Amino acid sequence: MMATMTPAAAKDTRKSGGTADSAGATADGGAGSNGGPDAKGASVVVNAIAVLRTFSAEEPLLGVTDIAGRVGMHKSSVSRILATLEQEGLVERDPETRRFRLGLGLIAVAGPLLAEMDERRVAYPVLRRLTEQTGETSALMLWNGDEAICVEQIASPHQIKHTTPLGARYRDAMSASVQVFLANQPAERVRELLRSGTITFPGLDDAGLEAYEARLQDVARRGWAGNYGESSMDEVGVAAPAYDHRGDVTAVVLIPAPRFRVSRERLEDLGEACVAAAAQVTTRLGGRAAG
Repeated sequence: MMATMTPAAAKDTRKSGGTADSAGATADGGAGSNGGPDAKGASVVVNAIAVLRTFSAEEPLLGVTDIAGRVGMHKSSVSRILATLEQEGLVERDPETRRFRLGLGLIAVAGPLLAEMDERRVAYPVLRRLTEQTGETSALMLWNGDEAICVEQIASPHQIKHTTPLGARYRDAMSASVQVFLANQPAERVRELLRSGTITFPGLDDAGLEAYEARLQDVARRGWAGNYGESSMDEVGVAAPAYDHRGDVTAVVLIPAPRFRVSRERLEDLGEACVAAAAQVTTRLGGRAAG
């Protein structure tokens, strides 16, 4: 099983409030002169969140040394955080490798949020029909401001398929869902995300930025985005927007598939099927397409 787009790696320190050695020292109880109890407690929470974000669909098992290197903390600090998270069921230890993975306790934490997501609830039957129609995986993606996140998925019945794990985060500029979301963002915001590296675009220069902006205009005009082996040579994807009652994009319907099964002509067919499914989600949400 492979994901159609490469999930974003754990968020960098600037987005998680900073997890450099100074924050690690605070978590160890060595707060500086300007760090009172409140600051110390906040740093511990920030560090714990940073530890949880290091896990991904590509790397579900991580050791203490792996995590410490990624969040910029001492191994002793990471070990203490993991011990607390394990006690609460938020991580669990693999009995064979002694490395850690995310625990089922996270489902209990996220369950009420997922249950209240109108987009997820109304999209489920649409995604199920879409997978039956196309034979490919279908997924629902939401935007959190700087990345696309998978909140629902119906897997393809084929033995060889591409899947998008629940909770997977995507920041690749060529990812179909990311293209759709960016096509509906102000141009200045798109440039900011690309130039800062928040949305990844290797080798981006002025000419590349101009070409990408033109591509997003085409996505907005056509109504769906395609990714034909541009994120990974073995993978393709199409995505289309669903709208809320204000005419704003509230979610994206995604079809990921293995490239060997999708010709250029079939990519167009999948794109049209994706647009139709997204329109159904819009209707079920009581939304309307941007006019």
